[in-house]
Amino acid sequence: MLEQEIFRVTDPGRIRDLARAHPWATLISHTPDRGLVVSHLPVLVDDAHQNSGDTGDNPDAGCTLLGHLARTDARKHELGSHEVVVVLQGPHGYISPSWYEETPHVPTWNFTVLHVHGRPEVLGPADTYDVLSATVDHFEDRLPEPWRLARVESYAHRIAAAVTGFRLPATKVTAKAKLSQDEREEIVLRLAGALESGRPYAVPELARAMRDIRRKP
Repeated sequence: MLEQEIFRVTDPGRIRDLARAHPWATLISHTPDRGLVVSHLPVLVDDAHQNSGDTGDNPDAGCTLLGHLARTDARKHELGSHEVVVVLQGPHGYISPSWYEETPHVPTWNFTVLHVHGRPEVLGPADTYDVLSATVDHFEDRLPEPWRLARVESYAHRIAAAVTGFRLPATKVTAKAKLSQDEREEIVLRLAGALESGRPYAVPELARAMRDIRRKP
């Protein structure tokens, strides 16, 4: 990923917040037999096992993730045998030149994204079940009456046998937030307003991210 200084994100808290807010991830492996293998899965930030991986100028911006795959998919990835990349996509959207109300501008795409590199640690059955339970809790906690995996414990243990859990301590983290930081404040606010207007390509979450990053040091 092209890293321009103005768009780089190195703050550990912001990196982990991005992962927490956008947990639907893409896992990419390169295997000797199958070549590239790609899967999609939810991941969690493992606060109990943070590391200090290689994150360029900020060695403290490590990020450890937890996830799970169907065992057949884990075998295709040869999980644990080599390094993988996990990609987490935050808010993103098309920016029309007409929204600037001045020229010259061309169409662009604003986005936030996180790449986490590392070699997964394959977990045993008990830890895998804990990952499944924690994943359910993570998403259910926002509901007024959270559902828990323990409600179907026998069944859950039975299907968990077909799942492989993993922990991914990052060896490299690359985070980028391209949110019009190179534009004047009045232009950013104009673009954010367009993204919140209900017109085609409106993405209110992206507008919030553009405003928020202007307020952060």
